[in-house]
Amino acid sequence: MTPSRSATNPKSDEAMTKKTIELAERVKRIKPSPTLAVAARAEELQAAGKNIISMSIGEPDFDTPDFIKEAAIKAIRDGHTKYTAVDGIKPLRQAIVEKFKRENNLNFELNQILVSCGAKHSLFNLFSALLNPGDEVLIPTPYWVSYPDMVLLADGKPVFIETRFEDHFKLSPAQLEAAITPKTKLLIIGSPSNPSGLAYSADELKLLAEVLLRHPQVIVASDEIYERNIWNHLPFQNILNVCPELHDRCFIINGVSKTYAMTGWRIGYTAGPASVIAAMKKAQSQSTSSPTSISQYAALAALTGDQSCVTEMTRAYKERHDFVIGELQKMPGIKCIPSDGTFYTFPSIAGLLNRKPDITNDLQFAEYLLNEAELAVIPGSAFGTPGHIRLCYTTSMKNLVIAMERLHKAVAKIVE
Repeated sequence: MTPSRSATNPKSDEAMTKKTIELAERVKRIKPSPTLAVAARAEELQAAGKNIISMSIGEPDFDTPDFIKEAAIKAIRDGHTKYTAVDGIKPLRQAIVEKFKRENNLNFELNQILVSCGAKHSLFNLFSALLNPGDEVLIPTPYWVSYPDMVLLADGKPVFIETRFEDHFKLSPAQLEAAITPKTKLLIIGSPSNPSGLAYSADELKLLAEVLLRHPQVIVASDEIYERNIWNHLPFQNILNVCPELHDRCFIINGVSKTYAMTGWRIGYTAGPASVIAAMKKAQSQSTSSPTSISQYAALAALTGDQSCVTEMTRAYKERHDFVIGELQKMPGIKCIPSDGTFYTFPSIAGLLNRKPDITNDLQFAEYLLNEAELAVIPGSAFGTPGHIRLCYTTSMKNLVIAMERLHKAVAKIVE
């Protein structure tokens, strides 16, 4: 009997186990999601007995409406538990087509729709299908935390365009024009925005579209996941509404996660030119294949069923928003812009920094709030805009009252 390698040379196996496995360059470029990291830290402190109020993660605190859950249960009982077409079941894609026509006055064909495992997956598919090494992607700040890292994973180059608090964090036409180079492949527009809660008006989008028309190589990705959670700039309009000429190079990203409190169901979708949708479908076929069959039937019910749940949730977000903004405006050293929608606000805390030796930036301020006020928030640096924090009001009004009391006291200790 031939002795094993470890039996003949036990040090060999030990050396192999100690040797560091070399990781791919693409994964070295990126960092973990900071919002999920803060949420996990808050959960750890809660488990340790701390009374943490988390305003850190953008997840509706409402339950998925019952009629949507019942549709999923029916799908299970009806045997819809197998693989589906890679791009999603036909009834769901048809419902998405009808949604765009009914709510957005936009016309798409079935082959221009791809259903994926969440809007994040939709964006990842888009970047995978479009970006070559060195292609530049224009990302206005503040940005959703995952945009840059997904671009890097797809071998693209994130190019940040810094917007200002004074301009309501809106990208100006002059800034867009100055940022475009021969290597520019894509512009990402998030409206309403995570983290700012601000949305572009139709007139503002028209001015950006005028620039894009002069640069036919630039593709637009319009992230509209918060489209229904909006109370200003109504009715909602995207850049394709104000400039139909962009139809052949505009992709709309949306999903059911935020609108219907379905974050865990993982259903997002993309609408855009059929040739690229087909390439995205090919990429998806080699990663996840079809989205979860049961979730697709739940999403179908969400899009075609009673929409009063959306109105009720958005009304609650607006009520919470008004309370939080009102309290923030009373606090010295804090400046904030009322949101147009979503469940976020993104106040400046620049007036509170450097008043204490250990609070010189937004990361230290967030750490201070976590330890001293038992309040979890996300530092603005995570969104490319230092000197700010993101507050998420997806918790009860009772919790928000306590949270604002704690924030008042924490701010008072800094400015005293």
